[in-house]
Amino acid sequence: MIRKAAKKIEYLVKTSRAYNKEAWAELEREGKFPQHDEAHHLKETLGWIKRAQDAYTEGGVARGYSAAWNKYFNGKGWQPPYPETTGYIIPTFFEAARLLRDSVLADRAARMADWETGIQMKNGAVRGGAINPEDPIPSVFCTGQVIFGWARAYEETKNIKYLDAGNRAGDYLLSVQDKDGCYHEDARYDFARKDSTVYHTRVAWSMALLGSSSGNDGFIRSAEKNILYNLKFQQPNGWFANNCLYDPDMPLLHTICYALRGVLETGLLLNNEGFIAAAKTAADNLLVVVEENAFPPGRLDKHWKGTVGWSCLTGNAQLAIILLRLHQRTSDARYALAAQKLINFIKTTQNCVDSDPGIRGGIKGSYPFNGGYGTFQMLNWAAKFYADALLLNMAIKRNMEYRVHG
Repeated sequence: MIRKAAKKIEYLVKTSRAYNKEAWAELEREGKFPQHDEAHHLKETLGWIKRAQDAYTEGGVARGYSAAWNKYFNGKGWQPPYPETTGYIIPTFFEAARLLRDSVLADRAARMADWETGIQMKNGAVRGGAINPEDPIPSVFCTGQVIFGWARAYEETKNIKYLDAGNRAGDYLLSVQDKDGCYHEDARYDFARKDSTVYHTRVAWSMALLGSSSGNDGFIRSAEKNILYNLKFQQPNGWFANNCLYDPDMPLLHTICYALRGVLETGLLLNNEGFIAAAKTAADNLLVVVEENAFPPGRLDKHWKGTVGWSCLTGNAQLAIILLRLHQRTSDARYALAAQKLINFIKTTQNCVDSDPGIRGGIKGSYPFNGGYGTFQMLNWAAKFYADALLLNMAIKRNMEYRVHG
């Protein structure tokens, strides 16, 4: 049945020029894929990211793969390279290279870092969106995510060009930060709502990390100010208002986890118990969501209730990481069990048998595939976070050191 479903998927991908939601939904029901050990799923996930990088020669990683006709990219197949997510794939590949003793992964990470350095804007920022021929527009969030890559590349190689690039990016972020701690996106950057950016706590985390790497206390103070600013939007039950690209009344699990991990990791890095406690409040409510559902809903309202019937696989992987990090800190087995449940669920959605190189090993935007996030797309950031979750879980089980990164 699995192979039959995979062949149907392959045929539909190669022949359809438009969405066929009913057919895809049927195939998803038929095609729940078998689980393997985590090393196997990690190999398949990293293999997909390698192919996404090889889709272009410059070193950046393709944003994703459109399994059906995509109006935004006007076609199917590999999408253009994406600076934002290539930036935080860099530390994933360096960490995988270290844990798996695979120098080829480190070489690939260095190529990504070189590509990011080559396209950095004159003001130090990173452009928003996928690479396109139009004039680039600086993005606060994208700049923060690439800082993770430059910081890890400098740590691994000691090449000063990466630290210089990171410091220039940090200076740009300082230039767009208000006294109250808010980072402001460029007025021309219209990808997301400008009043709902609590997920910028992930930018704060990158600034704290950069400050620790470079010895620049100004970057660390900037991070602390942004976390304090965004914690004003946290409700007593841990839920964050003003935290979504499109609909802050029912934010994506993806952006919820962006915000949550930014608070948690900044707290852990700076030894700030208040930040850690705020993150734990949200995580404990999400723990209940995981325990009570077959899979977490892709959007959650202020009562932590799901508002959609599909699941955001990126958010699932991110949440698994957060729960594992809390397990490391508290030794509470509930966190580890819930993280394993999330990881195992994603395993059943990962097609590891398809002959199409853009399908095999990739992680879908949504489950089912026709869900409301990354519809009919395999996303490079979904694969990145799933690889991180697998690496961290394997390291914990094997009592190995894991170097936390973006």
